[in-house]
Order: sequence, then structure tokens, then C-alpha cells
Amino acid sequence: MTDGGSYGLATPNQPGTGFEMAERSSPVPIGFEGVGDESYPPSYSPPEGYTGGTPMHPGGIPPAGAIPDSNIGRENPAFGSPVSGSGCSVNEKSVTNISYGDPVEQGSLGALITENSNNKPHHDRREQLYFNDGKRQIDFILAYNDDDPKKEQKRQRFIASLHEEGLMVEVEDASETNGGRVSFVKIHAPWEVCTRYAELMNMKMPIKEILIQALLNHDEQNDLAEDEESQQCLPKMPNPFEISEETLPEEPNYFTAAFNRERSNQFIIDDHETFFSHSQRTRIVYEVLSRARYDDSNKLRFGIIRMLDNDSYTAAFSLHEGSYSSEHSVITHGYENERRLLYELWAKPKAFYKQQPLDLIRKYYGEKVGIYFAWLGFYTIWLVPASLVGMVCFLYGCFTLYKNIPSNEICEPGGLGSTVMCPLCDQLCPFWELKSSCFYSRLTYLFDNPATVFFSIFMSLWGTLFLEFWKRKQHVIAWDWDVLEYEQEQESLRPQYEAQASHKKTNPITKLIEPYIPWWNKATRVLTSATTILFMLCVVLAAIFGVIVYRIVIVSVLYASDVALVRQNAKLTTTITAATLNLLVIILLSKIYRWLAIWLTNIECPRTQSDYEDSFTFKMFLFQFVNFYSSLFYIAFFKGRFMPPPGEDKKAFYVLEQCDPAGCLIELCIQLGIIMVGKQFLNNFMELGLPFLMNFIRKKKSNISNESTKEQQASTRWEQDYVLAATPPLGLFDEYLEMVIQFGFVTLFVAAFPLAPLFALLNNVIEIRLDAFKYVTQLRRPLAARAQDIGAWYNILKALSILSVISNAFVIAYTSDFIPRLVYLYAYSGDEKKSVAGYINGSLSYFDVKDFLPTVAPDPNLEANKELNGTEICRYRGYNYPPGHPKQYHSTIQHWHIVAARFIFVVVFEHVVFFLTSTIAVFIPDEPGSVRDQILREKFLAKEALYAAELQKTKTKREDDDEETASAKELEGGGGGAGAEGLRYRPGT
Repeated sequence: MTDGGSYGLATPNQPGTGFEMAERSSPVPIGFEGVGDESYPPSYSPPEGYTGGTPMHPGGIPPAGAIPDSNIGRENPAFGSPVSGSGCSVNEKSVTNISYGDPVEQGSLGALITENSNNKPHHDRREQLYFNDGKRQIDFILAYNDDDPKKEQKRQRFIASLHEEGLMVEVEDASETNGGRVSFVKIHAPWEVCTRYAELMNMKMPIKEILIQALLNHDEQNDLAEDEESQQCLPKMPNPFEISEETLPEEPNYFTAAFNRERSNQFIIDDHETFFSHSQRTRIVYEVLSRARYDDSNKLRFGIIRMLDNDSYTAAFSLHEGSYSSEHSVITHGYENERRLLYELWAKPKAFYKQQPLDLIRKYYGEKVGIYFAWLGFYTIWLVPASLVGMVCFLYGCFTLYKNIPSNEICEPGGLGSTVMCPLCDQLCPFWELKSSCFYSRLTYLFDNPATVFFSIFMSLWGTLFLEFWKRKQHVIAWDWDVLEYEQEQESLRPQYEAQASHKKTNPITKLIEPYIPWWNKATRVLTSATTILFMLCVVLAAIFGVIVYRIVIVSVLYASDVALVRQNAKLTTTITAATLNLLVIILLSKIYRWLAIWLTNIECPRTQSDYEDSFTFKMFLFQFVNFYSSLFYIAFFKGRFMPPPGEDKKAFYVLEQCDPAGCLIELCIQLGIIMVGKQFLNNFMELGLPFLMNFIRKKKSNISNESTKEQQASTRWEQDYVLAATPPLGLFDEYLEMVIQFGFVTLFVAAFPLAPLFALLNNVIEIRLDAFKYVTQLRRPLAARAQDIGAWYNILKALSILSVISNAFVIAYTSDFIPRLVYLYAYSGDEKKSVAGYINGSLSYFDVKDFLPTVAPDPNLEANKELNGTEICRYRGYNYPPGHPKQYHSTIQHWHIVAARFIFVVVFEHVVFFLTSTIAVFIPDEPGSVRDQILREKFLAKEALYAAELQKTKTKREDDDEETASAKELEGGGGGAGAEGLRYRPGT
């Protein structure tokens, strides 16, 4: 079985570019002098009105009108695909030591902006990804539709801040757009800005082969790749789930190192426009946007997020590379852009069985999105064995259904089935016959059969194996995508943290002065957050209590009905309606708590973006855990557990509900099925149907049309992207939360619902393609954020996996009848053949109707009671002494035997399963041996390269005493050792 499987997990070296790779051009000589050159070539002149910043070096980009349509917005495939950058914020120490250009006076905005002109390029404006000169590519788009003077002033100051940082801006007025209502600000990051921020953000970029050869005296580009190939002893078998390399060629392999402007000649800079990928350029521009000020009077008034919150801008996004559809055939014209390639290979329904193009997803959307889809595909593949085993257990119940002795006894019309049962509630509930519970007993056996225990143990081991193997896979992906140590080495402080932190201290690792929030201040924020969370959890529990009261009232009303059909299905109707009501309450409270969790996390002011997301994740999941699972825990472990004999006065709510004689397991199954399946259906609509509807409404409001004819010809790429739905502010949180809640349903109560993994598998197969379709067609292109793992979600999954062992042990012991049947079989059956015949009769106690108190006695005028006139003895579920016994209505010794057996089972089950899972975790290393060897090899090469560089440096100094000559040779030979420090090898990136 391949790691990728048929639903989305590709191997880490899977190709990630959708174009036919041309032969790579020769590396630029070490003496390359174009880097950072501020002079203009003869064929290029600065744009009109340009007043500051370092101009862009075109690097051979053809003039306007000379760019063919098929190349618009695409990286030149001949130059390979550089490794993605890192980080989205710059620490304060770095920023204050850098000069970002000359300040711009207020009121000079007209000189800073290249206004739209009639000089349109000749290619189709619908797919235009460049400024109007056809040379400077658009890295980011801002949109606004308000002429409020105050907001206009903020926008002017904000754009002035962008220009101070060196960004180039071009404004397209609303009067020149198709809709005529929205104005667009196009932003371009020149070469100087890109290189400066790449250095500040510690972006890893590919190193020249000639540098490695010079340092180590042999070609190291393919050194590790050859090691990988040598490990493959057998020829690769054809896999129908894989994407062919003809469609998706493998990316070239490079060594990478942190970018440095002083050593830029050591990096593969074939062209300024293609050296930084679109994802890297977007992160650079967003870094500037997140720190640009729009009000000098308040230090907290900065950043594009606040500009969006106060409606100064209505949208901020990067452009898709073109349309995902085309009038041309893929066979004749190929894939015109990476978005089209993603649609054909990933988002199209017919590609549901193919592996996901993870490298291409990572390249187009960033590492964070790529890791999510890698995890989702891996999780979906692992649901296959769980679904198969669950289906086998369910089918076992189906095939042996009519061989089950207890359910046959309940359904026997002339025998035990005619037993008169005591009323299930006070006064309004009638007497009833045991055979009316026949359907419940049959249905219960489908899920509560001897295979249930085996399946619970299997799922406990499954959860551990899944997490251990994902940890390994995650390590491989992080190494392959060059984010293995991203949070430790590359992630910087959040701008909001820097603005609110008024104290300074020395970082013990970097020895740099950086802002921080004192512990007492932090403790106050956390205490406020914890108190509010506790209050909201109480609100959730109150809502669950309301649902319980609903169940009590409705079941009493239905049992009092004169219609026999209503009385017979009273419990089933109550269970279904209560579960539906609970689902609605869950959805409503989720919306409220989401807003509250964001507010509380902002109050806490986490240090980095990863800390922010982890803090928010734990808050939301704690709430959702109580919200989704509390009703299930109530039914599984509390309902009917404190029932006194029928004749006593029931004054507490917790004794008003009792289980059917067949047990509470089927109610737990129904509740779980409705919440799980209903939530999945609603989430799929919210993820796809709602964005589609909102996009349609937004198109109508903005007057931007995607219909054929002239209107479509006038709609530019930024206008078409503007009407798409915005990416959620918290990115992939909702997707992760949906899947983790599902993981809880699959593991916590799997003993009650063995089909849960199957429903989860079917949902996820659809979910992957719905998410893919949503990202490719319905959403604006998100910021290509970086991440090294799934964050706090892994610890949450691990906690759920541990809790599932305990939960399933208690479900089997206390919710199902597995233990009572075993006790009866080996201690009370009296049958040499060890049969459970008579178990139902032994689990029902006797009650004399004369012992009913007047306040709880059933109403004799009820229609059902008239049918059972003359009843003197009724039966009820429990192990109590009969009337007339000295200890009448008190627990028998059999009851205490069952209690002891249940406790022993829970202890033994937990210890055995935890021992097995711990053993498995110990014997499965977190890091595959091949990756460990590769990492050690990288460190060895870095050490050797550094040593060789130092030798070269010493030799150069000895040969030349002249300082100027030594500096020149150091520049040509890379003697500073830049290629050694932080040297990384990345296959397929």
C-alpha cells in the first residue's frame, strides 16, 4: 500500500509544477554584477511620476505587448522552481537597523502613484497580471469602494508608507473598471525590496551548483538524489492513482541557504523576475502591508488588517494566475497556468481517485495549505481499514441478528414478550408490554454484539498507529519542503505584539534586544480569558440541560397520547427530535463563541503567529468539545443510571429519564449519527454552497459579469478575483476543526456506532474534492503562509486518542449489556451449555402496583391502561429484590457482582490497550531512517563546505596581500562561506 493512496497523500518527492521543464540555462558567472544595480538598461526607462525607491531591473523582460498570452503571470519554467520563503514578520531589531528609503511628505501622493492610462498592453486584459506597462508584475491587490474623506486620508497615508518602503503602486479608478463601483490598487515589489526583505525574513533560496563544486570539488546537486535512487532495488510498479510525470514533471533538486544580499552572486539568479516565486513575493508584500502606518498619531494604527476592519479597504488579496477554465483543449494547448492545472488534476470531480499534487498545491497556496491537504489525505487513507473492520462487525450483527437469544425473548409474542412493564414516567405514562421494545432490541444488537469489544480495541490501536505514522510523514514533508525548523529559526514576532509590548529584554538565544510582555501582564490577560471561557462552558452545559428537559417533557406527552402508533414510537421520536434540536443549539453557540475566542486571543496578544493560532485553537476546541460531545456523554454514562424503583417520588431531573430495556446504546448511536452526519452535510453546504451563493450576489452588486460578450472582455483578472469569496481570516481553522471533531466521533464512541469510520471515509472523499474546488474556483488566492506541521491539532488528536480508550472502555462496560451478559452467563445461567437464555428475565425486577405513591401512580383513564386492566405486578429494568422480600426493592448481590465486573473490565481494558499503544509508539521512530540520514548528510556537507571555504579564504589571503585584490577574489570565489552556513538540500523543491 502506497503512502499516497487514492485519496490524496502523495509522496514527499511528488512533482509540484505543472509545466514542461525546459533545459536549464547556464549558471550566471560568479562575477555577476546585476544584483542590486540601480542603473537602468538602455531599453528601459522609469515609469512616469516615479520619485523614489530602487527601480526594478527588468532582467530581459520583453516590452509591453511582446508577452504571449500563454506566459502571462507564469514563472519561466526554464528557471526551475525556487524554494518557498519563510516567515511573515520582521522583528523590531531588524527593522530599526534598516533604512527603507527617503520619507515622503504628506500631500505628495500624486507623485507616488502611477495612474492608469490609456496605454493598454495588447494582450487580453482579463488575464493581465502586470501593470499597464506590461513589465512590472502585480504582487498584491487592494480594493475600495468608498469616497469618505476620512478613509481617503487613511488610504493616502497608507500608500505613502508603502512607497517609503520602496513598493510601486498603480491605481485603477472605479470609472475605468467594468463594474464602475470599485477602485483597485495594484502593488509591485521591485528587486531591491524583495532582496532586502528576503534577507530580513531569512528566506531559503537555491545555491549555484558551481559554488558547491568549488567548495567540495564535486557535483553535489545529485549526490543525495543518487542515494535515494540506489535504495530502490525493484523497478517501480505502475500505480493507477499516481499522476503521470508527463503531466506533472518532477522539479529539479537544489541546495538552499538563507538569502544574503552581500552574497547574492552565490545564488541561482537567472532572472530578477523569476528568482522569487509568486508565493515569496506575496509574503514580502504582505509583510510590508502588515506594518505600514495609516495614522502617525497612534502607534497602534497600522497594518492592512486594521485598514480592512475599518472599511478603508474592502479587500486585500493576491491574484490567481488566470482562469481555471479555457475554451482551448488541454490536449492541443496544454495547461495555460497552474490554476488550470490544479483544477484538472485536483479539483475536477473525475480526479477523485487520483493522488493530490501536493507539491503543486504547496507551490501555489503555500506550505500551510499543502500540509493540511497532506494530513487530510493521510487521514482519509487510514480510515479505509477502520471502515472495513467496522463494516465487518456490523455485518456480523446483521447475519446473527435472529440468532440472538435476548432479542428473540423480547420479541416473543406469547412468552416473555407479553410481560407487562411498569410506566416509564409518572402518571402520564401507561403500562406497556415488553414486546413493544422488539425493534429497539433488534437494532441494538446490530451495534452491541460480541464483535464490539474487538472493534473497540482495534480502534484504540488504530488511533495510535495513525498518529505515529503521521508524525513520521509530517517529518518527511517538513524536511522536503524546507520547513523542518521554521518556527525555531525563521518565524518572527507578530507586528501587533511588537506594538503592544512596551518592555524590552535580551533574547537568550539570539542575544538581540526584542520587545516582550511581563509575566504579570500576561497572567492578567490569561486570567481574564480563562474566566470568560469557564462562563461560556457553563452556558453550553445549561443549553444541554435544556435539551434534557425537552426530552423529559416530550416523552411524557407522547406516552400520554391516545394514538397507539405515537405511544409505541415515543422514545424514538423524542431521541431524533432532541438530537436535531441539540445540533441547532451547537451551531448557534459555535457562532457566538467563535467571535468571543478571537476577542480573547487578541487580548492575550500571543508572541508569534503560531502562538496566536495555537491559543485560539485550544479555546475553540475546548468549547466545541463540550458543545458536541456533552450530550453524547450524558446518554452514554448518566442517563438512567440513578433510577429508583417505579413507586418512589422522582423529584430530581436526573431520575426522570430511563433507558429502554434493550439499553441506552441505540439512543447513543442515533444521537451520534444525527450530529455527525448532519454536521457534515451542513459544513459541506457552508463551505461550497454558501460561497457560491455569495459570489453570485457580489457579482450582481458590483456589476462585474463573467458572461460572454463585451462585459467579459472588459473584466480584468483583479475584478474577477474581487467577486470571489474572501479567504477566512483564520485560514484553515474551520477545515481542521471539522476533521478533528469527526476524528472524535470516530474514536470516542466507536463502540456505539461501528459505521462511524465508514461515514467519515465517504465524507472525506467528497470533502477533499469540495475543498479543492472551493480553493480553485470559489475563493480568492490566499496568502501563501508557511508552517512546519499541523500545529496544536496534533496534541488535540493525541489527547482524543487517549481519551477514546477510556471512553470506549466505559461504553462497553456501562452503556452496553456486554458485562451483565457475561456475569449472567458464567454465574447465574445455571445452564451447562453456558447459554444466555433467560438473561432478559433475570435483568427485570418485579414491582407491586399497590406500592405506587398517589403522586406517581399511572392514570387509570389512559387508553393504554384500560387495555391492561387488572395488572398487579409489573416489571422494570434493574437487579432489585421482589415485593415481600425483607430487602424489597433494594439491590441484589447480582447487581454488585455486575458493578465489580464492570470496574475490573475497565481497568484491564485500559491497561492492556495502553500497554499495546505505548509499545507501538516506542518501536515506531518519529523520524524515518532515510530522512535522518539525509539530514546528517546535509550537516556533513555544510561542515565540509564551511571548512573548504575557510581554506580557500586562508589561501587567498596568503597569495595576495593587497586588500582590494583579496576582496575581488573573495567575491568571485565565494570565500565568505555563505554557501555553507545553513546549507540545505531539497529534492523536488
